[in-house]
Amino acid sequence: MSTPHSQDLDVVTLDLLEAVDASRDPTKAMDRRDLFVSALALVIGVAAALLAQVLQLLIGLITHVAFYGETGWTLVSPARNALGPWVVGVPIAGALIIGVMARFGSAAIRGHGIPEAMEQVLVNRSRIPMRVLFLKPLSAAISIGTGGPFGAEGPIIATGGALGSLVGQYIRITADERKVLLAAGAAAGMAATFGTPLAAVMLAIELLLFEFRSRSFIPVLVACLTATLMRSLWWGFSPFFSMAPLAWPGMGALMACIPLGVIMGGAAVPITRALYAVEDGFGHLRLHWMWWPALGAVAVGLIGYLFPRTLGVGYDNITDALSGRLLAPALWALGTAKLVSWTISLGSGTSGGTLAPLMTVGACLGAALGQTLEAYLPGLGLSPGLAALVGMAAIFAGSARALFMSVIFALETTWQVSALLPLMLGCSAAYLLSSLMMRHTIMTEKITRRGVRVPHDYHSDFFLMERVGQHAHRPAVTLRAEQTLGEVLAWLKSGAQGSLHQGYPVVDEGGAVLGVVTRKDLYPTQADAGTTLRALLKRPALVIGEHADLRQAIKIMSAANVGRLPVVAADDKARLCGMLTRSDVLGAYRKRLHDQYHAADPAN
Repeated sequence: MSTPHSQDLDVVTLDLLEAVDASRDPTKAMDRRDLFVSALALVIGVAAALLAQVLQLLIGLITHVAFYGETGWTLVSPARNALGPWVVGVPIAGALIIGVMARFGSAAIRGHGIPEAMEQVLVNRSRIPMRVLFLKPLSAAISIGTGGPFGAEGPIIATGGALGSLVGQYIRITADERKVLLAAGAAAGMAATFGTPLAAVMLAIELLLFEFRSRSFIPVLVACLTATLMRSLWWGFSPFFSMAPLAWPGMGALMACIPLGVIMGGAAVPITRALYAVEDGFGHLRLHWMWWPALGAVAVGLIGYLFPRTLGVGYDNITDALSGRLLAPALWALGTAKLVSWTISLGSGTSGGTLAPLMTVGACLGAALGQTLEAYLPGLGLSPGLAALVGMAAIFAGSARALFMSVIFALETTWQVSALLPLMLGCSAAYLLSSLMMRHTIMTEKITRRGVRVPHDYHSDFFLMERVGQHAHRPAVTLRAEQTLGEVLAWLKSGAQGSLHQGYPVVDEGGAVLGVVTRKDLYPTQADAGTTLRALLKRPALVIGEHADLRQAIKIMSAANVGRLPVVAADDKARLCGMLTRSDVLGAYRKRLHDQYHAADPAN
């Protein structure tokens, strides 16, 4: 008979099974629960837009105070400062403050934010501490405002992700839903910065969600659209990077975008390796990491003194490269100087981002190559503006492996619809070459070194497509409820057909399933030989229909902690037609692996 303890287990099991039964139908695109998550995402989108605005105002204020000794709130370039050699000390002072904040506040503010958010999604059930929500934007504002060669978008993405995570921690939702809210906050931060809702959604899908399904990206889209609309209240609707309309490219220009993308993909590899080589170099210093940002800021200040345009966010640099306002020598110098300054600074562990610096380098390199081709191969038809736009997007596609985000971002920030095909060609070439030459990306290298495995493929759930009846043992070997323990043990010892299984469904006189007994229930037991199997049953019968999917079977097995399920007929729930075990589930997956990795005989 069941003990009081086993009865308690039955109650817990039933509660778990009710939760499984009430869970979402994976074959449905959306349900009421998703509406609730989308409503939360809308609120997060509003809050992320406000945070993005506050961060940009704070960056503007610190820039005005640090470089011009005045009060102002607009984003202004530090390049026009009149500090002379004293400008070297401004980034150092900011980095010292950041080091102290990281040491005594939270080390999570170091770096560019997206890898850290990815790590929380993959290993910490999307939980980000509350202090990051305050310290990350403040540290980023100090870093960028004192000349750090970063854009505002990286810290805003990290801050928005922290906001979404915190909402998910204080409201009763699942870890999967919390991941969606984290991605919604991060994407909304990007959309509020650039006015690029679709690119922000693709960023979330490619770098944070690691899946493509409507119940994940719809809340993210709601947050991004909300943040974009909020942004329009302040800035209106206009392209973030203004440039003259591009002519529709001819075949020569289209074909030229492929080697241009190859060059950008090839450049992404040494750039990524150089960044982490610098980071490793700082790691070997016999100096506490709190002081590393200040050491890296020395390089930022010196380069900023020689090339003032490398200081600060540098969005105007991208605009100038896209618009043809800079000639090739200036483009080569600016791109190289920006790259060196950014690599050393970010590698030192300060608070910053990657998107704007990488795109500055890509735009400069693309524009310089475009001007060269225009001078020597004018018939090709590749304008410097188009080359700069493709270079800007392709270098990020190669570095971060965010292919679709890179293409859409370039379109949404410039409104150059005619560049769609060139962008797809260039970004695809960069993505392909980078994938062949580099195992990890600029976003994943850091966390993979810590042992975190980052998924690269999005695919349908195999277990959702397979039916229980396809893999269950038929017919099931059953035991009768009125059989005694002695009779069953004698049959098991006889070695008769069917007596070697590990578990058996117990049925009543009418064939209805009452439960399952296993060898563990029978060997050893304190019951006497005359005890019936009905008395040995420890939990209510758990069955599954033959048309149910394997995913549902796995959920029931996991929730009830059982290794086998009786399978009943679809047209008669009282008729037993088979038995599904864990081995059957593994066997189904083994067949899937065989189909995936073994070539079929052409004759078959």
